Amino acid sequence: MTTKIDGNLPTKPVEAKHIAETAQPRAGASREAAVQSSPPVDSLRLTGEAVGLKALVKELAGSSRLDLAKVKEIRSSIDNGSYKIDPEEIADRLLALERELLK
Repeated sequence: MTTKIDGNLPTKPVEAKHIAETAQPRAGASREAAVQSSPPVDSLRLTGEAVGLKALVKELAGSSRLDLAKVKEIRSSIDNGSYKIDPEEIADRLLALERELLK
């Protein structure tokens, strides 16, 4: 089975103005005038958490907490083999972090 499409299709998309003019009138309104639709209204409401996160992002982006001189010093001590790792200090800090997270 074949279907032939005639050339009666619109050559460009139908504009919204044309659609509004041909819309059905609302109940109780005059059927002679076109019905105007109300424009869509967008709104946004942030929760307290979102506002807090937004402030935190702004604060972190504004200041650099990296001490580049210290980073360079540690990097050079790792490269030359003089950097000392203290396993007890690492364990103590991990336990302190766990205590903070459990609060």
